[in-house]
Amino acid sequence: MKTALQKNIVETFKKLNEILSSFSNEELNIVLYKGSWTAGQVVQHIILGNSGYPELFNGKTQKTIRKYDEHVKELEILFLNFNTKMNAPDFLKPEMKNYNKNELTLSLHEIESELLNASQNYDLTLTCVDFNVPGFENFTIYEWINFALVHSQRHTHQLNSIFKMLTKV
Repeated sequence: MKTALQKNIVETFKKLNEILSSFSNEELNIVLYKGSWTAGQVVQHIILGNSGYPELFNGKTQKTIRKYDEHVKELEILFLNFNTKMNAPDFLKPEMKNYNKNELTLSLHEIESELLNASQNYDLTLTCVDFNVPGFENFTIYEWINFALVHSQRHTHQLNSIFKMLTKV
């Protein structure tokens, strides 16, 4: 379980970093159309959504009385359906500003490192009780890491689309 999860973490962040590195600092901050996020905002949203895991995993946990990975399929179906539009909660909405590619890259590397560390050093079957995603019961550490991955994969797809639109113009 841990090896497959770590492979998924490395692969997800490799693809995310590859597309991020394709953008120039200028392209990173171009608004494609009214109401759209810039690529920089999308990456900042990923960072906001994937931050705080060490604190969550070190918080209150309890033994899980269901399958530790029960919600993973559901999360994949929800987040990897690119035809579904979603609205980010306010606390995950990125600020409208000019983003710096190096700063974003460093933050992503830090998050990848935190997830790899957690996947190696925690009991992934424990349920975290300090926070939950609306519409879901509390997640296990394993499900939280998978949440971070499918969320990142969804927005990596979005970044690829933004890059295609920018470079087509």
